[in-house]
Amino acid sequence: ALYGSRAANGVVMITSKKGKKGLGITVNSGVTFSSIDKTTFPTYQQGYGAGYLQLGYSNVADGSPNVGFWWKDAFATGTKSLVVPTTEDASYGLAFDPNLMVYQWNAFDPASPYYKQMRPWVAGANTPVKFYEMGLATNNNIILTGGDEKAGFKLGYTRSEEKGVLPNSKLLKNNVNLGANYKVTEKLTATAAVNMTKIEGRGRYGSGYNKANVNQSFRQWYEMNVDMLELKDAYERNHQNITWNWADPTNGGVLKPIYMDNPYFVRNQNFQTDTRFRYLTNASLNYKATDWLNIMARISLDSYDEQHEERVAVGSVGIPAYTQYNHTFREINYDLLITADKNLSDNFNLKGLLGTNLRRSNNNSTYATTNGGLVVPGLYALSNSVNPLNVLPTDEIVEKIAVDGYFAGLTLGYKGFLTLDATGRVDRASTLPVDNNTYFYPSVSASFLFSKFLAGAPWISMGKLRLNYAEVGNNAPWGSLQDVYFKPASFGTATLFSLPDIKNNPALVPEQTKSKEIGLEMSFLRNRISFDATYYETKSIDQILPVAVSTATGYNSKYVNAGTLRNRGIELSVNIIPIRSNDFSWTVNLNWTRNRNQVLALFEQSTNLQINPLSLQGGVSINATLGKPYGTIQGKTWTMINEKNEQVPWKEGNKKLIGANGYYVMTTTTNNVIGNINPDWSGGIYNSFKYKDFSLGFLVDMRQGGDVFSLDLYYGFDSGLYPETAGLNDKGNPSRSSIANGGGVIVPGFTANGQPNTLRVENNSSGLYGYSKNPQQNFVYDASYVKLRELTLTYSLPKSLIAKMAPFKGIDFSLIGRNLWIINKNLPYADPEENITSGNIQGYQSGAYPTTRTLGFNVKLNF
Repeated sequence: ALYGSRAANGVVMITSKKGKKGLGITVNSGVTFSSIDKTTFPTYQQGYGAGYLQLGYSNVADGSPNVGFWWKDAFATGTKSLVVPTTEDASYGLAFDPNLMVYQWNAFDPASPYYKQMRPWVAGANTPVKFYEMGLATNNNIILTGGDEKAGFKLGYTRSEEKGVLPNSKLLKNNVNLGANYKVTEKLTATAAVNMTKIEGRGRYGSGYNKANVNQSFRQWYEMNVDMLELKDAYERNHQNITWNWADPTNGGVLKPIYMDNPYFVRNQNFQTDTRFRYLTNASLNYKATDWLNIMARISLDSYDEQHEERVAVGSVGIPAYTQYNHTFREINYDLLITADKNLSDNFNLKGLLGTNLRRSNNNSTYATTNGGLVVPGLYALSNSVNPLNVLPTDEIVEKIAVDGYFAGLTLGYKGFLTLDATGRVDRASTLPVDNNTYFYPSVSASFLFSKFLAGAPWISMGKLRLNYAEVGNNAPWGSLQDVYFKPASFGTATLFSLPDIKNNPALVPEQTKSKEIGLEMSFLRNRISFDATYYETKSIDQILPVAVSTATGYNSKYVNAGTLRNRGIELSVNIIPIRSNDFSWTVNLNWTRNRNQVLALFEQSTNLQINPLSLQGGVSINATLGKPYGTIQGKTWTMINEKNEQVPWKEGNKKLIGANGYYVMTTTTNNVIGNINPDWSGGIYNSFKYKDFSLGFLVDMRQGGDVFSLDLYYGFDSGLYPETAGLNDKGNPSRSSIANGGGVIVPGFTANGQPNTLRVENNSSGLYGYSKNPQQNFVYDASYVKLRELTLTYSLPKSLIAKMAPFKGIDFSLIGRNLWIINKNLPYADPEENITSGNIQGYQSGAYPTTRTLGFNVKLNF
């Protein structure tokens, strides 16, 4: 997950077992190679370089022979020359011309072989795609097992190490697990287990619109005259921030970045590290009171300690800093469970359970960062802060939560074809108001195996009907009931106290989710064909959310029970065996899911709730809108006209209105629904073939519908990075040429009188293709895709040959590939599955990472 790839490749397995009471040994060793899928990374225009030429940012009045460059005395020699405008993080500048000599970014680096040298004005030979490297992951594992009729154990150790596709990205994981059981008496058994994991990460990927994310530059702001491998050489010469994006390199030798750091400096100096030690333990006693009654008592602990460190090195665009985050979590569960399984008669069977669960969790964290910079470069310690540390209310957290649960269940079976089931649970939570901290949630279900009564239809192997109703409760977040003062920094000698930005609510009630379901399972022709179909409906009510309130109240938001959300859908799984013989078989599995959700109610009279807690770049928002699906994308759209030339809201089939300036007319409102993050449906097809000792399996995964907003194209089209901004126009001329020289573009649309637009406009950095002249809806794309998700080819040595190869019991060779091919997608230059987060903010891309392909070879040896 860290590097966008799965690492389950390249396994060598050795197994040894000796006798009934002997020791079992299994050894695994594997390797995986990964690389980026270039179809999910930008393709760049190669005709134009640095600048915002037509905006005038590069226009120099001092007799410059080429508007588009600086005309400066770059090295105080008394002679002015052409200098690339390094401050301009775009590629809407002058067309490349190998006969034109200019000073570029590395002409100002004293350690560069191009220092004080003019170079031809050409595109960089190596684009940012060269920044990504080959990933490598190794995995080694040993498992020891042993025991006899009375006791047993299992001890395992795993070491996995992963080098990501970005420079200086590593992940090391060590895991030890031990499990044991002991039969104290014939009726009493004791078990215990412990699992310890230490994870050390280095250089985890930055995400979103963030300088720690190199893709922010690669996809949005870049100069096409820059060679990526020259940036690498510049960093490796002295490990300094030698960037293409100087503030002004001609200002007397002071080199300072303005917006973008050298990406190699970012990855090797501004890197993040983290260490996490986690252990999960449990111990239990199981007493079999009778042949139908069992009592189990268990205690379990989930505990982890982690430390995160972040660095911003001296010389970066941002203020130098060191940040440290320490987090400790402990959760103890006490369980007592009584279960029964008894035949009441030849026709009836009764299963029952009665139990309790007591959960206690403790969550502590501290966050601290330097203030005002670092005193000593390269020394990363909180004591190295220029100014005293600032402590905010969220920087020190202590959270204790208690939940007591009591539950029971009954299952009644009749003659093996009718089953009735009922459960109930009561929870009491410390995060809810004292007078309303208990909530009950039940469930009932029934299943009917009707194929028992279809003896006259032998082609039906099995048929079952299911019905289910359930409710689930949930408590409130910690600290959402009572307002608590915090202590900000003192004002001089005066000690201050203040309230947080979120207003808490002592009247909160538990969340509830109610669901109902009907399902049908059937198989035919001795299970050669089978399916499982389910229709469900869930309704979530009284969801606890912070909603925006007027700042006149002194708060930005308030915790409330806000809204009702309904989901309805169908899930379908089909299994088919078209061919089955002694030597050859073919099995097909299909799955298909369709879900529709709708926001039925919000807080009080509210009609819209922004899901994203902070403003997103690009002027869009992800919303829960009354009467709409959860997850609508809102922003500006086109102004449209209908057949009567009347201005109307956006709708397929209407015409986009072109203004007198030759560009689209946009709405002034930003609450237009311009997309929906939810797919129409998703599904997959898995085929497996087996011919003698060969087997082949592959999975095709697909999604239809749903939308994604691309901030990368919103900015990248505006800055002129992509081929669409620099192609030929309807005359066959470069569209970036001036209109007088046959360039320019006619924006497709219609004028106010309903006639097709014929006004030609300049294709320049005023934003013909970018956000300046297009609404946000122009950058909303269909998120559909079809992918070859996985392919596995295995050859097993024939048993007749293995019989002659003692001590081997089996040898298998496998070739495994994942994310090998995106067969179809509608979002250019990115994977539509890539999102800014894995949480609620879906359907939004910024600095998207390319998809990673993996390929591995497995050898499995059994002794």
